Amino acid sequence: MSGDYNDKPQPLIEHLMELRTRLMWSIGAFFIAFLVCFYFAKQLFNLLVIPYKWAVIWAHLDVSKSELIYTAPQEFFFTQVKVAMFGALVIAFPMIASQIYKFVAPGLYKNERAAFLPFLVASPILFLMGAALVYFFFCPMVMWFFLAMQQAPGEGDVAISLLPKVSEYLSLIMTLVLSFGLVFQLPVVTTLLARVGLLTSTWLREKRKFAIVLAFIAAAVLTPPDPMSQIGLALPTIILYEISIYAARLVERKRQEDSEEEASSDVAKTE
Repeated sequence: MSGDYNDKPQPLIEHLMELRTRLMWSIGAFFIAFLVCFYFAKQLFNLLVIPYKWAVIWAHLDVSKSELIYTAPQEFFFTQVKVAMFGALVIAFPMIASQIYKFVAPGLYKNERAAFLPFLVASPILFLMGAALVYFFFCPMVMWFFLAMQQAPGEGDVAISLLPKVSEYLSLIMTLVLSFGLVFQLPVVTTLLARVGLLTSTWLREKRKFAIVLAFIAAAVLTPPDPMSQIGLALPTIILYEISIYAARLVERKRQEDSEEEASSDVAKTE
């Protein structure tokens, strides 16, 4: 261990003080971001409603008549609080992640730090990719599916219209964003496990059929109870699993090349 951090052994109390400092910075960043997001909570919620408007257009309905409701006096207020917390977590994540890294970095070797940093960068990028997939495609598709179930008044039929509650709509889109964001971390997790030798590409290939079943089970648990949501999450999960196999193979190839170079250098030294 060497480099930019103090690598000297420290007593437990100093570790706890360091942990308290990192927590204070993380909580402070979250609190400031929460205040900013709460001030713009209505604007943020209106941004989250845009996929619903797209779904209304896809269903060939009048956008001016699309509306969300709340049925309890405090419902929209607490919805704004949830929006602010969700936005604050997204905004403050770089600060929180950097504080976690600074806390654990002194216990890592220099090469381990260099290996860890790419995953620290890739994780939020993959999460944002999953969130973007939900926002621009999956959420409008799900809402279009639900809007198609509306029933127009007619002979013997009553009018059945969809009037989403603000809290339930926010819960739906947050669940989808978090589910896809976590699923998109699969390549990062498997690559890290492959680097430490806990997983191999051969083992991942052998367990592919079990992974497919688990993908559909996880989709059934994490998404709303409709087939489009479940299939929409299961298919990207399976694709990411295949990417994880390829990433694990690259890690193994790199490890083999490094070991061959080390062996050749040892032979050259002995000669």
